[in-house]
Amino acid sequence: MTTTKYIFVTGGVTSSLGKGIIAASLAKLLQAQGYRTTIQKLDPYINIDPGTLNPYEHGECYVTDDGAETDLDLGHYERFLNVPTSQSNNVTTGRIYQSVIDKERRGEFLGKTVQVIPHITDEIKHRVQILGQTGDYDIVITEIGGTVGDIESLPYIEAVRQLKWDLGESNAIVIHLTLIPYLSAAGELKTKPTQHSVKTLMESGVMADVLVCRTEHELPDEIRHKLAKFCNVRPEAVIQSIDASTIYDVPNLMLEQGLDKVVLKKLMLKSIAPDLTQWNQFLTRHKNPKGEVIIGLIGKYVELQDSYKSILEAFIHAGAENEVKVQIESIHSEYITEKNAGKKLKHLHGVLVAPGFGERGIEGKIAAVRYVREHNIPFLGICLGMQMAVIEYARNVLGLQDANSTEMDETTTNPVIDLMESQKDVINKGGTMRLGAWDCQLIEGSTAKNIYGTSIVKERHRHRYEFNNGFKQQLEASGMKATGLNPETGLVEIIEIPSHNWFVAVQYHPEYKSTVANPHPLFVAFVKAALNYKN
Repeated sequence: MTTTKYIFVTGGVTSSLGKGIIAASLAKLLQAQGYRTTIQKLDPYINIDPGTLNPYEHGECYVTDDGAETDLDLGHYERFLNVPTSQSNNVTTGRIYQSVIDKERRGEFLGKTVQVIPHITDEIKHRVQILGQTGDYDIVITEIGGTVGDIESLPYIEAVRQLKWDLGESNAIVIHLTLIPYLSAAGELKTKPTQHSVKTLMESGVMADVLVCRTEHELPDEIRHKLAKFCNVRPEAVIQSIDASTIYDVPNLMLEQGLDKVVLKKLMLKSIAPDLTQWNQFLTRHKNPKGEVIIGLIGKYVELQDSYKSILEAFIHAGAENEVKVQIESIHSEYITEKNAGKKLKHLHGVLVAPGFGERGIEGKIAAVRYVREHNIPFLGICLGMQMAVIEYARNVLGLQDANSTEMDETTTNPVIDLMESQKDVINKGGTMRLGAWDCQLIEGSTAKNIYGTSIVKERHRHRYEFNNGFKQQLEASGMKATGLNPETGLVEIIEIPSHNWFVAVQYHPEYKSTVANPHPLFVAFVKAALNYKN
């Protein structure tokens, strides 16, 4: 294949239709037929990236190997495809405008008036084609965030219109994801929202090539033919996307519907039966567990599932690997105290203390760590979770009563967690943390070394505060071991308590690297430890 093909995924009626899952599922089917496929997300908000957004606003912030803070849909892309994404896979309106304004300031537009068309749309077109021009991919799928008809989405839709024209008919197609609501009072499915959505798209000069219809009920042939007639698509290009019990069912559902065949035919590419052997083996294990463990997820954004999306998915992968169902019990750290910790945690088979920022809910996390440490319940701490484990140990084992992180208490006399030296002069909050993949050297004989089975691992980070090495000797002498270190800086990446049943905490985010094909070894080992504890 010489020419890179482009697929644009747009959404109508509402933005929460699952464009990311449809894009990832289609990509999986194309990848399973031998096509080198990647996915990118265009986000219409004006933030440069989601790094400064509260998780309640936009769900978790997903971090790539190259340190980009991106939309959580990139997590789905990686989990489905098992291929790393990068900064090029997520573009926001903020980044587009920043780039154009920087060019204007440098004088690159030679005195011209800078306008949405052509300057903003040209920048969008350039960003869309970056991945395709590397020569690494046969097909690039671009998911356009938001809803067709929104003011903020208009420049993206215009860029798609131009690209379809520029690239030629069989080199770029548009998939439009839309809703077919079911009115229970009337007992019927309604096509009007889809018709209006397609019409809105056409008003911008873009014709949908394929319709993917989200629905709670099977679409009868008469509705497919009605939509085909009204929306200028072939009946076989009206694809049903019925609600699934798990997102991992969607590639098989799309295969049954023939989405991959329709798309490849329109792109004038050969279609063969996709090899989903490994995928379906995972699904079989996931759907037929031989046991169950209950894991407590202690966090302060637990009301919104998407806040810890990668952690929840990593447990699904690790559960399938161990052939158990991992029942997650979300517990808000603000409501945990020394007094009620036992009541809230004693029935659990394992506890994970989640990442986060700021002091809200911190004391609850510390109380939870103390309870699981003293009662030998398997424990995994991630990022802030590791920092809480260090503070708890310093307070209750070393007797340093005011031990804390300078993030929570700048005046503490025992800052066991402190701001990195390189962070002390940082003013801007966006994109300035320790981000992306960093090396970690594992200590011989440690639990971490046994889990990973190798001496050096590369894991993704997202934090400003670190373990303070000034307290390392004291903590190690009392039984908490630093078992993973950054070889360049000497910063502590992993801590363990060898005398405990299973107590591991890491400064990085292992959940970002867990995929269907490669469940993360730390999660696999943690779930296994929980299973052993239960039995």
